[in-house]
Order: sequence, then structure tokens, then C-alpha cells
Amino acid sequence: MLLVYTYKITPRVKYIFKHICTRVLGIEVGFTTTIEAFIAHDSLKMSYGKQALGKEFFVKSHDILFEQGLSDIDFNVHDWDDTKGFFSTGDKGALPYDIFASSFYLLSRYEEYLPHVQDEFGRFIATESIAFKYGFLQQPIVDIWAYKFKDALQAYFPDFVFPIKQYSIKPVIDVPSAFDYRLKGFMRTIGGTLRDIFKLDFKGVYMRYMVLFGLKHDPFDTYKYIINKQKQTKHKFLFFFLIGAYSTYDKGISVNNKKFVSLMKHVADYCQVGLKTSFFATENFSILKKEKEQMESIINTALVASRQSFSKVNLPESYRNLIDLEIQEDYTMGYTNHIGFRAGSCTPFLFYDLDYEVQTPLKVYSYHLMDYSLLKNHSLLDKKKVLNGIISEIKKVNGEFVPVFHNYTFSDVGTWKGFKELFNIILDSSNEA
Repeated sequence: MLLVYTYKITPRVKYIFKHICTRVLGIEVGFTTTIEAFIAHDSLKMSYGKQALGKEFFVKSHDILFEQGLSDIDFNVHDWDDTKGFFSTGDKGALPYDIFASSFYLLSRYEEYLPHVQDEFGRFIATESIAFKYGFLQQPIVDIWAYKFKDALQAYFPDFVFPIKQYSIKPVIDVPSAFDYRLKGFMRTIGGTLRDIFKLDFKGVYMRYMVLFGLKHDPFDTYKYIINKQKQTKHKFLFFFLIGAYSTYDKGISVNNKKFVSLMKHVADYCQVGLKTSFFATENFSILKKEKEQMESIINTALVASRQSFSKVNLPESYRNLIDLEIQEDYTMGYTNHIGFRAGSCTPFLFYDLDYEVQTPLKVYSYHLMDYSLLKNHSLLDKKKVLNGIISEIKKVNGEFVPVFHNYTFSDVGTWKGFKELFNIILDSSNEA
């Protein structure tokens, strides 16, 4: 166990040290404010504060972990080997930057509580983040810092054997609409037909009725392919089905449709199934509760995971609602149009509520790539290069890669040509040394 001496043990201190030491590096951590207990400890130990006690392993602290609430923070981001660092400690201590304070800033999403520009859906956008502004969005910087900390500790305690973590993947399949043409009902089918005619999209009209008459396969119906892929890998896929009411934002299939319910039950036999909450459920607790209960009646078990429509997170309200409903995991934290690490980490972390100053039980699985973000790269070769680049970054720190693909991504139609091959690259990445 690593024992940390600090003059004051705050919820923030405990939260971030446990993430870096236990979740990223796999070592237990304890805390003390008693010098005698610190001296008596005969294994890994360090002090964290403004001044070292003596010649022990010491990291100079920034004030943020000893504060409450929000404050204006001055940022000076510097190059640090092949990454960046901020909250400089000067020449005192074992590290040139307070990685614990810096990591807390990123993981707690401190910047998302501060005034910022939102997009048309009310979302925090990548270009507002310090990670984008200072060029480290595509690095799992919290994990990189953790390994720098590990290297410094190892040099100070050469006999200590650190556990070895393995790179892993957690593929997410997002299903905003289970089918393109099927199960839409008479009125939506007529409306879709008229829309296609108005756009002079006669190919669309032809395709719609060929599917409805059973002469062609619905392009969104890729479940057999995905389930076959699931059978070939040890990593459990996580499906998120939208079951909320039809609205301006959500165009799913009615949860009262028996064939749709049967599909979800079938998928749940092979993969984990979670709830893709509707757009209005993001801000309406009663709608969210209703959708949760509907999903639980379908999968016949307690709902573990959710993902919010349009990847919209309003902090802290969105996560508080999930906690109140005892949903354990969230997969919304990420950027739809930018590849990278919104919270700076490729290790799942617990949500820290900055208003209440408490670590919550909600586990946040930040996603690092959505299929749409790859469309910026026109050639398949460029897409592969970008995908392999992000995989390489995560492998360096033995992290967990969370990509988000949609059911229609596997249709191999139009802009989605080649995406099956990209998905195979992700699956194969976990088998490589």
C-alpha cells in the first residue's frame, strides 16, 4: 500500500489519489495526517503538501484539492516530454507538475461547470475544452501522468513490484432506430414516402417498399452480423436501445411493438443491453424513470448502464438523475465529432459531484471515438490511420478503449462503406501483444 501524508485529508484528495493509484496503477492507497504513522510505514509512501517533511518522496500540491466549490484558475500549460503539464510545482519535489490536482480538474469536468459556449443541442463542445485548446485532446493524459508518477516512485522504491494492467476494449453499439423502414407504422411510412418523393429520391422510395415487401434487407438490420462478431470475441458488446417516445429529436420505434421488444430480448441473450435515454429524458426525471422501468421489464433485470441521446450531459443534474435511479454506469461522456479523451482518461472513473463535494457511485465510461468522427477522413486508409493512432495511445497506458458505433454503421452502405473493417481492427487490437 502507498501511504500518503498530507496536512488535510479532503474528499478531493482521496478521490483523485484513489483513481490514479488504484484504478490506473492497481495499488492500494491510504492517507495519514500523523507524522509518526508516516515514518513507521515500511512500504511505498509519499508526502503531498506545500513543503516536504524531509527527504521523502514528495509532490508539491496545488490549492485545488484543498478548496471547495469553483474558483478562477490560471492556466499555464507547458510541454512535458511527449505530453503536456499544468499546475507547475517549480523545482520542488519528485514531479514538475501536480498531476493529482491536474487530473482532478479534468476528471471532475471542472471546466464544464464554468461559463462556456454550447452547441445547438446545449452540449459542451470539444473546442471549449483546455485539452483541445492546448493540443492534448487525443492523449489519455491522466493515465500518461499516472505512469510518469509510477516511474518516479519505482526509481525511489526500486524493490516494489507494481501490478501489470492489460489493454482492453469495450465496444458500444448505439441504436437510435432499430430499423430504417420496418416497424415504423402506417403514418410514418406514408410520411417517409412523401418526403422521398418531394426530394426526388425515387431510389429511397424503391428501397423502402422492397424492404417492406420482404424483397430486400433493411439496411439498419445488422444484428446478425454484430452477434456473430460478439461470439468471436471475449469482450462483451454493450447495446443501447432507444425506447423513448417519438419526437423532434428521437425517431425510434415504439416500445409497444412486439417485434422490437423481441429483437431487444434476442440481443440481450448475447450482449449486454443498456438504455439510450431520449432527448427529453435528459432533463426530465419522470420521463427517465419511465424509460428505465420499461427497459427493465424488457431485459428482466435491473438496468446497469445508460447512454444519453445526442451524447448530451448537463453537469451535475444529468448524473444526479442516474444516481437517484440507481443506474451504475454511464457511457455519454465524449465528443460526437472529435476523437479523444473528454475527461483526459481511458480508465473508467467515478463521478465527483463538485457542488456536493462527494464521490458518487456512478461509474463513467468516457468514450474515445464515435463512428461519425471518422467521416472527416475521406479515404479508408486515412480512417485506419486515425483509428490505429488512438488505439496506440491507449495501449501505451494499458487502458480501456471505448468506441461507439451505430447499428447502421455496419450496413456497408454509402458513407459507412469500410466500417466493418474498421470495427475488425478494434476487435483484433485486443488480441495483439
